[in-house]
Amino acid sequence: MSTAPTAVSPSGVADATPDAIRPGGPLAPIVALAVAALVAVAVATAPMATRTSLHVVLAAVVVAWAAAGAATARRGAWRLGWLFLWASAIAGGALAAGLRSASDASSSSRTREVAACLVVLAAAAAVHALCALPEGRLESTGRRVLVGAWYAGALAVSGRIVATSAEPSATLLAIGCVVALGTAAPAVYARYGPSRGEARQRLQWFGVGIVLGGEVALVAGTLNLLVHWPAQVLAVAVGGSVLVPVAIVCGLDRGLLPKAGRLLVHALAVLGITATVAAVYLVVVLGLGSRPNTAADREVLGLSILAAAIVAIGYVPMRDRLLDSATGLVFGAREAPDEVVRSFGSRLTRAIPMDELLLQLVESLRRTLALRSAEVYTGTGEVMELAVSVPDRGSRSIVISASERPVIAAAGVSGNAWASVWLPALVADRDSGSLRVAPISHGGELLGLIVVRREVGASAFSEEDDRVLTELARQVGLAFHNAQLDTALQTSLDELRRQADELRASRARIVAASDATRRRVERDLHDGAQQHLVALAVNLRLARDIVLEDPTGAAEMLGELATAVQDTIQQLRELAHGIYPPLLVDSGLPEALRAVCNRSPLDVELSCEGIGRYEGDVEAAIYFCCLEALQNASKHAPSARVTVRVWEAERGLLFEVRDDGPGFDVRLAKRGHGFVNMSDRLGAIGGLVHWESSPGEGTTISGSVPIR
Repeated sequence: MSTAPTAVSPSGVADATPDAIRPGGPLAPIVALAVAALVAVAVATAPMATRTSLHVVLAAVVVAWAAAGAATARRGAWRLGWLFLWASAIAGGALAAGLRSASDASSSSRTREVAACLVVLAAAAAVHALCALPEGRLESTGRRVLVGAWYAGALAVSGRIVATSAEPSATLLAIGCVVALGTAAPAVYARYGPSRGEARQRLQWFGVGIVLGGEVALVAGTLNLLVHWPAQVLAVAVGGSVLVPVAIVCGLDRGLLPKAGRLLVHALAVLGITATVAAVYLVVVLGLGSRPNTAADREVLGLSILAAAIVAIGYVPMRDRLLDSATGLVFGAREAPDEVVRSFGSRLTRAIPMDELLLQLVESLRRTLALRSAEVYTGTGEVMELAVSVPDRGSRSIVISASERPVIAAAGVSGNAWASVWLPALVADRDSGSLRVAPISHGGELLGLIVVRREVGASAFSEEDDRVLTELARQVGLAFHNAQLDTALQTSLDELRRQADELRASRARIVAASDATRRRVERDLHDGAQQHLVALAVNLRLARDIVLEDPTGAAEMLGELATAVQDTIQQLRELAHGIYPPLLVDSGLPEALRAVCNRSPLDVELSCEGIGRYEGDVEAAIYFCCLEALQNASKHAPSARVTVRVWEAERGLLFEVRDDGPGFDVRLAKRGHGFVNMSDRLGAIGGLVHWESSPGEGTTISGSVPIR
């Protein structure tokens, strides 16, 4: 069982209407053929005396628009296609009525009125079609108002023509059509701005047709004014508009869509060159001279116009070769002075090291400016090092004080006298010669110097040379600034990568520690509390068995069981305390730390003044870090005095555990489990830990946690 074909509307919604009755189906070509047949019959049956070349061209234009409408409707944009068919049908009717009125004198008055009414309505339909580009919808209220106003105006004008039998002249109707197209042009351009994708490319193809049609009209009008050819200039100009529907049909081809933008650029360039050449010829020939009257004069002028067109078209590809040849003639083997400025910016890339770029720069400077030497100094401190030089002068440096740097950075390209005052190291121990110094700066900061010299007796530096050095120093300053930013960015990226690696490792250690803790809890329960409970169960069964035979022994056994129960409860409490101290949850950080200090075998002094309640993860991190530090102290300094201090500051909650024990090497401690555990626990909530110790000087462990 077959299914009806589906189509996709411009809005992207599938249309399941059968092809035979679908708006973009076979009906559109049928209407187009009907319009073509109408104008063909009208032209063919019109007497030769009334049928002009303009009528034939108009018929071809109407048929072209009808064909474009059928093709557009068949290719998915059926709304726009039917607008084209609607406008071409009205225009075809106007053309047929006009030819009929010219050939039949008995009905000429009424037929001319009908023709005039159809021309006015066709202008309104053209405005509607243009405002609906490229999908066939009027997407804004302004467009709807504009189109509605034109239709209302067309109906009003048509009613007046019929009521008063006042037939407007052909010139007036032509002016009305031009005005209609002019009012629709801003709407088309406004639609082009926000459009994207295929819609924008279709509008570009429409623009190509408009530009090429304008090119034909411009060339025809200019040639007619100058050499009286072509004679039927209006017919040629109207015939050029056939390129518009042709371009619209090209815009329906997905293979041609991507070429629209580049083609529109070239078309606009050609139109600009044509307009310039036409304006020059019209001003020179008609303004300063006189129009040619004889055939020979017109032939000479026509050939000169052809020569100008060939030169204008051929100049673009020949321009680069001409510039290269002219540069060689003027500057010899070297490039033009400003070429080094243009080429330096194009070479800026990470793929080429800055030292290599600077070396290419000084080599280009020496070649293009005919220099004896060229040097570039770099540095942001008081000492500037010679980065590159041609010829090579080895390692050199100049000292610039902090007070001199702003003055030098603000100075422009300067010569020998200025350098002898502010940079005497550049002119010391040198033979006389022309010198130029261009400060390399960005944002008022001095980043380097460009120093160039010419031989004694060589031509002095010109204003153009100074301009080249100024522009080059500006570009090099921007390149240095970008290089600094790039270095800072790379450093930040490296730091972020390092932190990310540490975070991944910390998370892995936390997961491993959690697994180890769970295994330890399971082992402690199995080996400790579980064994006590098993023993209690066995003794309870024994007590039950002997309670009747030996009441005294059973009573003693029950007393022992009560003691064992208390021991089991205490062991479970100690186990729970090791997992997470209940006192920390109930009473807060000061009480939990006080309990830890009281249980410690060391002499511990605790200071927790001003400490309140905080989030659970913050209190747990401080508590377990202090507990870890006390355990380390009891292990490595069993006779030391310890001070535990916890306080709140602007940056967060801080702690410090200090002992006067023997101390140790911190570098070894950072590889131990204690330091890793503290770092992971504090790092998980954005905190930091710091160890200070050396052999014989005690140990201080401090840390901080941000609090909200």
